[in-house]
Amino acid sequence: MPGADDHEHGFKRIADVPFKITSAAMDSMVAVLLFANGMARAWQDFVTPFLTASNSFASKEEKALQQNTPDKNLRDYNELYHFNAQISQTGARASIRQMNEYHRREWNRFVPALLNTFWGNGGETVDVYMAEKVEILRRLVVDYPDAIRDIGQEFGFHLDRAGYSLVAETDRMGLYQVHPTKPGVKTDPSIKPILVAHPYVLGSGILAFLPTEDKSYVHAFANQGIPTYARIVKNIDEVEAVQVMTGEDDARDTAHFCRVLKERHGKPVTLNGFCQGGFICLLNLLSGELEGLVDALITCVAPMDGTRSRGLVDYLEHITPRFRNLAYATKVLPSGNEVVDGKVMSWVYKLKSIEREAPIFTYYRDINLFETMLRKGIRGIGKTAAAINHWLLYDRNDLPIAITQLSFDSYTIPISADGDLPVRLFGRRLNFDYIRDKEIKFLICYAAKDDLVDPPSALAPLEFIEVETTEFPKGHAAIATSWSDPSTEFALHKRFPDGSRGPVRFQLDLDEELSGRNLSAEA
Repeated sequence: MPGADDHEHGFKRIADVPFKITSAAMDSMVAVLLFANGMARAWQDFVTPFLTASNSFASKEEKALQQNTPDKNLRDYNELYHFNAQISQTGARASIRQMNEYHRREWNRFVPALLNTFWGNGGETVDVYMAEKVEILRRLVVDYPDAIRDIGQEFGFHLDRAGYSLVAETDRMGLYQVHPTKPGVKTDPSIKPILVAHPYVLGSGILAFLPTEDKSYVHAFANQGIPTYARIVKNIDEVEAVQVMTGEDDARDTAHFCRVLKERHGKPVTLNGFCQGGFICLLNLLSGELEGLVDALITCVAPMDGTRSRGLVDYLEHITPRFRNLAYATKVLPSGNEVVDGKVMSWVYKLKSIEREAPIFTYYRDINLFETMLRKGIRGIGKTAAAINHWLLYDRNDLPIAITQLSFDSYTIPISADGDLPVRLFGRRLNFDYIRDKEIKFLICYAAKDDLVDPPSALAPLEFIEVETTEFPKGHAAIATSWSDPSTEFALHKRFPDGSRGPVRFQLDLDEELSGRNLSAEA
């Protein structure tokens, strides 16, 4: 028979029920407010570039509607409607699926927790359940945006601080030497120099991701004693020369910097471009402007033939030809110069991957992520996650039209059967034969799970010339983030089990070939 202790325990359990229900009710109100705030912010982040794109579209169509016949306008807008409907349906399906999975799982947790509260069956109670929800949403909605903003103090190039030196500049770019951050390491000026180029569309920050955390692409070179330089494009909002620059301007500036570096170090330069920067570097090299200055090229996750990146190409091919024009993404700056709006370009990338970028989908995905982190006992906000989001949110730059047109053409016109690229610089053909004829050493680094630049796009040169390749795990930014950490399995200075090597090791080996010394042994 139940004893006095059992009765006392039963009375205490019953007496605790109102307190637990009250606590859960109060937490539920807080959770609802946090959830609504987070959802509103997710929609705002998605809708803001949409409104920018819509305004740009409307201003261009104001004239286009008058220039086309009514029946053509009707046909084009009908196709545009179906395209928009398809995008909306894809995003809605992904969002509904994500919502259903989340709420089904949470319902299966909430009901047992509620029963445990009343019947004392042991296990999680409803007040504990709701307290966890509040903590998850507080971290996501309050702490996370603060962490993303604050990480800006560590993320990217801070050229006004120690660690960088301005070596040369043009009207459009600055050439900065990146100094080592690793204690005891000094730059060896006799080593072959490397010049790194960032993508225009998402800025330079990705190349100096988190130097204080040993996650920085350029510092991975500098911390090996390699003379490491980055060409940084000046602020397009403030510098008119950047607003109107062309591919020829980019090639001339790069050639000037390479002359400076060759004279400074007595050796030809290795040119290294990340993402769009890799494609631009390839154009510069094939133009012949860098002859005698550059003897090696490294590209990282670079779209060498954009037509092979099926995700973006499929998206572009579904757009009505009339609207498949860069003019719809342009805006006029106070200077009177027209540029490509970076926010509109970011909107294009969101639509391309709408099943993963729809605001509801991403919001529930983030809730799941923070729930997993909490249950694993991970406290605080990871710097890497904060820095990735800082890059995506704050490094969206407007673009010169001529530079953007080069990339746009590469995504709409394939490389010819003879190896001619679909663009020209200085009126010259750009053909891969140049790399073979000039005996340029070429390393292509690509990401196995890249959903922005598909591996076939990055590896397109293999069909025309002999190229060394290195595959890295993970996605588009991993080479500049995860693998820039020298302690990781695929650190950039290592040789890998399949015989391939990272770009830092490639550079060190090139210098050994030139100088006849073994830097690995010296290290």
